[in-house]
Amino acid sequence: MADLLNTSISGLLAFQRALDVTSHNITNANTPGYSRQLPDFTTRTPQFIGGNWVGAGADVTAINRAYDNFLAGQSRSAASAFNQSNTYATQAARVSNLFADSTTGLSATMQKFVNSLQAVADSPNSIAARQTMLSEAQSLVERLKSYDASLRSLDSQVNASISTEADTISSLARGIAELNKQIAGGHAHTGQAPNDLLDQRDRLLDELSKHVSVSVTRTDDNQMNVFIGNGQPLVVGDDPARVVATSDPYDATRKRLSVQSSVGTIDITGSISGGSLGGLLSFRSEMLDPARNTIGRMSVALADVMNEQHRAGMDLNGDMGGDFFSVGGVDVRPHSNNTGTATAVVTRTDTGALTNSDYILTNTAGGWTMRRSDGTTVTMTGTGTAGDPFVADGLSIVVSGAANVGDSLQIKPTSGAVSPMRVLINDPAEIAAAAPIVAQAGAGNQGNATISPGEVLNPTNPALRTAATITFTSATTYQISGDPTVYTYTPGANIDANGWRVEINGTPAAGDTFTVGDNSNGTGDNRNALLLSGLMSEPVLNNGTTSLSAAVGQFVGDIGVKTNQAQVTAAAQKVVAEEAQASMDAVSGVNLDEEAANLLRYQQAYMAISQMIRVADTCFQSVLQATGG
Repeated sequence: MADLLNTSISGLLAFQRALDVTSHNITNANTPGYSRQLPDFTTRTPQFIGGNWVGAGADVTAINRAYDNFLAGQSRSAASAFNQSNTYATQAARVSNLFADSTTGLSATMQKFVNSLQAVADSPNSIAARQTMLSEAQSLVERLKSYDASLRSLDSQVNASISTEADTISSLARGIAELNKQIAGGHAHTGQAPNDLLDQRDRLLDELSKHVSVSVTRTDDNQMNVFIGNGQPLVVGDDPARVVATSDPYDATRKRLSVQSSVGTIDITGSISGGSLGGLLSFRSEMLDPARNTIGRMSVALADVMNEQHRAGMDLNGDMGGDFFSVGGVDVRPHSNNTGTATAVVTRTDTGALTNSDYILTNTAGGWTMRRSDGTTVTMTGTGTAGDPFVADGLSIVVSGAANVGDSLQIKPTSGAVSPMRVLINDPAEIAAAAPIVAQAGAGNQGNATISPGEVLNPTNPALRTAATITFTSATTYQISGDPTVYTYTPGANIDANGWRVEINGTPAAGDTFTVGDNSNGTGDNRNALLLSGLMSEPVLNNGTTSLSAAVGQFVGDIGVKTNQAQVTAAAQKVVAEEAQASMDAVSGVNLDEEAANLLRYQQAYMAISQMIRVADTCFQSVLQATGG
């Protein structure tokens, strides 16, 4: 029955509940992830008495969170983007610092080696200059190996971090699933969602988004289903999946990511984005792996051009030069799930055609196919046999064994080149600074023709250092000793024979002779040293369009640009994340001034209603006294 006392008691209980909510808000003002709560006052159903509808008081029918799902989604997305870019920028700075130092960086070390080559060219007889050249060559090798070791160490750290991230994500998924279970149970029992449990779950979701990008859907019983990657379920109701770090099928030391759930295991490495985990994977694929391959490719190019030119020279002992550097070969790794016995021998045949990519060679129903690490298909020539190998991107590939359809091999052309790299020359006298041949005009020549010093085309030609005479049978024709052919003379044209090349300019007379022979007394000759010192400027990479010096500068510059871009992006994403969090806090955060005002308002209402109960009691006592009760 509606009356003064019952109406007042309803209000007293309602404002007591409001005071409880306000007290809870104030107590949790500094609790991370807490959303302020609001009492929902509703009027009780009135009663029809004496021909009138009479109010029956008020109730608190619900206690709701101040929460905006849209703003929460924006905040998580911004936090995920910031943590990805920040992780990428942090790791990129470590790579940039390796190469950018003006005194110990790659460009500076390479230049010191070039300077030492020039010093030998300036003083080819100087043992001190030659020893300095060997020391600088060794320093360059050690620097390259140091870079490679640092990048390998960084790769190991990334692998360890990936494993840690996987464990963290799995732990958060279990926590979300457990809270889903408790929230669903509380909702089923009372019809109301337990706000504090919702806050705990949202806090776990916020933490999860810092590690990986997530998408969520809400069910009718207030559970949250969580998905990562390309929609792989991480949490469905109270059933969590596990994110585990698995071994790469081609390299057991390298970590990938898989989701293990009741429906099976799915590799998600290529689809993960966002958060610190996405930043690690992006850094590894976009900067770390290319850096390792680039250092390897430049080391291979350095060794190839130095060895080729050094073999064309003559040392202080009068011997032909040998290889100056040695580098590691091509790594070939079978897939762990191969069912056949296929293997491959891969060699580098064209330094200029080498790329920074790794490759996957796969046996299909139509034969072997190859694609780069970015997924691009590579056109191959040949059949893959020893007599007719596959040829692509500067590689020669000979496949052997029996391969089943689906079997694959990973080919890493350059990343393994640096670790075993070394200088092969120990004795300064063995530096081949001189040219092994010398060309000169006959003493009795009547014409004004001159001959170039000569260059070596094929140092393995057995007749290279055997004396040969070029005799002009007329002013326009000549013969080379041992060759009956009569050649037509063109001033400045190449004359090739016995593995050497010379040029004759001017007007010769009939009977003029020119001799090309062994440079047996050429210990002071510096022609090969000059060629060695100019190799860094020769276009040998990218199909003969880029020199080693330019490639080093471009590599260091690219790393610096990428690092700077990553840092700028991280700074911008930080602002976005902070603004998104501020918008969320404006809705859900506890304002102590507002709560203090509410506390005073509810207190005053509570005290007023207490007075109404006192009035009701006085009226009741008056009735008792009037009736003699």
